Amino acid sequence: MEPKDRRWNLALFGAALAAWVVVGIIVLTRDPIAEPMAGYLGAVAIGAAVGITTMPLFWLAAFARGRRIAYRGSWTRALRRGGWVALVTGILVVLRLQGLFQPQLVLFIVAMVLVAESTLSMER
Repeated sequence: MEPKDRRWNLALFGAALAAWVVVGIIVLTRDPIAEPMAGYLGAVAIGAAVGITTMPLFWLAAFARGRRIAYRGSWTRALRRGGWVALVTGILVVLRLQGLFQPQLVLFIVAMVLVAESTLSMER
């Protein structure tokens, strides 16, 4: 692992910690029943926190799977996959907030993300 990769990982884990602190502040200080926008703000914050947390984990998994070799495009792929996780998490929180959460819908959303990611990750 090169120093720049280590710095990226530490920076993303630090950003994830800050994002989780923001989630904690929102959860403890806002009431989604009294303030309807608080639920959406919480959905964005939770989605961002989960996405930022998974970005370095995706890169570390690829690094370990590649026998401790960092390949070109690994960070791009990890950031994109973390963005997908953030998007799906935010959507699921909003669905739950609106009372529209159903297993069939969740499976459809996850399947669509998997198809999109497998299309984008194909090596030529």
